[in-house]
Amino acid sequence: MFKNTPVVHFFPEIKHSEHGDLKVLKSRKKAVVTLDIGPFRAMETILVDSNDGCLYHSQELRSLTPYRCTYGYDVLVFVGIALFVRNCSEKQVIEELTQHNVSISHREIGFLGKKFITYLAIAHQQSQQGLKGYMASRGGYILHIDGTCEGGSPHLFTGMDGIAQIVLDNIKLPSEKAEHIIPFLRRIRQQYGEPIALVHDMGKGILSAVEIVFKGIPDFICHFHFLRDIGKDLFEEDYSKIRTRLKKHKIRTTLRQKAKALEKAMDKDPQSVNQLTCWLSNSQTNSSFSGPMPVLAAYAMIHWVFEISNQLEGYGFPFDCPHLIFYQRLKVLYNFINQCGGISGCRSKNNRSFFSLWRPLVKIVEDQQLSKATTQITDKINTFQKLRKALSIAVPEGKKGLNDDGVDADLKHIRGAIKRLRKEIMNDEKRSQKDHYKKMVKQIDKYWDKLFADPIIVNTPAGQITIQPQRTNNILERFFRDFKRGNRRKTGTISLNKTLKSMLAGTPLVKNLDNPEYRKIILDGCSTLEERFAKIDSRKVIEQLQAEKEKYCKINPEVKKIVQLPDLPDRLTAMIAA
Repeated sequence: MFKNTPVVHFFPEIKHSEHGDLKVLKSRKKAVVTLDIGPFRAMETILVDSNDGCLYHSQELRSLTPYRCTYGYDVLVFVGIALFVRNCSEKQVIEELTQHNVSISHREIGFLGKKFITYLAIAHQQSQQGLKGYMASRGGYILHIDGTCEGGSPHLFTGMDGIAQIVLDNIKLPSEKAEHIIPFLRRIRQQYGEPIALVHDMGKGILSAVEIVFKGIPDFICHFHFLRDIGKDLFEEDYSKIRTRLKKHKIRTTLRQKAKALEKAMDKDPQSVNQLTCWLSNSQTNSSFSGPMPVLAAYAMIHWVFEISNQLEGYGFPFDCPHLIFYQRLKVLYNFINQCGGISGCRSKNNRSFFSLWRPLVKIVEDQQLSKATTQITDKINTFQKLRKALSIAVPEGKKGLNDDGVDADLKHIRGAIKRLRKEIMNDEKRSQKDHYKKMVKQIDKYWDKLFADPIIVNTPAGQITIQPQRTNNILERFFRDFKRGNRRKTGTISLNKTLKSMLAGTPLVKNLDNPEYRKIILDGCSTLEERFAKIDSRKVIEQLQAEKEKYCKINPEVKKIVQLPDLPDRLTAMIAA
């Protein structure tokens, strides 16, 4: 740290001109902040060619900091990596920069973050031929397409190569309608050529757009999304009924209130819990228990009813049905209390709190709508489980959760298993006549050709190779989960609505920086990102940032309130007529 801000002189590297004499035009001072030096004053001498008026600047200074910018490329890259790779908050970045004698505001951190993304996006765009050549050397690219959004945010749409696992392009769209997706897919085709195959979910917009832009190219739907959509169609109606009926009975609130009341009774005998734990762990079924057994049992069973996490598989609905499991455990609790009622001594006056659980549970057990929905959904879940096993993905006994790619399955075996399941449903007199099962069979028939990707033989500089497209779009699903997780850690908020609205479309490109081959391609012979960014015309960066600002300009808060008025047209009409 310098006592006084140092002054560093910079001169153009050129000494002589072929066309005329070089003269000093002027000297210009500039405040500069870098990681190595900290803040300093740059005194730059600018030369002019007396013959053609060409100006000559110091390339050394230009390699340190962008034109008319204070913070150096090293600060810019430090901020970008901290925000988007290490997922630090702005406060953390400021604290880290302070250790380098760099003083910076929150607003400047946000601006440098956007500049970093813009520089990276331009470097990515300028490296398209290199990326195209790299993918060609691997046999081409398989285009995975997916989008994400939260609340009223725009849809962040991404195209990724499933072979090299490189994000190719991104865009923010108002919705996932085909008319918005088509220009994006055409841009990818123009930049990287035709993919050897595509993998995506079953969204109508994506299906329509792919059919128009990549007609004739092998096109496959994600097995996981296919399975999930069938499950939802099959028993979402019954599951919704179970959820609604449980909510109407307010059983969760009732049980929590009972548990709270039981805690007070347990506080009178603090050693009873330890006694019960010891009794259960030693399986002392023949020994007597001196504590308030019914009270403890009721308290433990209430919490057991809520503790359903060990029965969830981590795939989400329809693979996981927590409300159904909760209902099933309520019935177990009901039977448990009935069973205890026949045990001598359990119905003593001191154990009323235990049997007070019985009455609200009777309403649950005797609810005919709940019972009917449970019976119907159980049969459908059994059929769904068979489909999971037939597809060999997200199987009930699987442990991979949402990371299950089903990569080890034999497609010939899968085809046969699904055909057998389809035949089983159609030969069943009851199920074959029900609309939900008819729709399930119809979905299987509709997407049959898009479910099974045979190995694709492609030509490469090293000869022919065989590529097997992935069965799922999990590569992008995981990408978005990691992306959202990182942003939540950085912002400290669960909802990313505002983040997705304000972020630049090119932000997902930072994930490519983990790929050594990608870094090598975009560095284009440079040793660091700082050096590579210095080769980019900083005026292009400012132009793109300005274009983004104009595209997503914020509405005045007061105007926003006015726009949200439901009767705005009537009010304005009355105002004009007045």
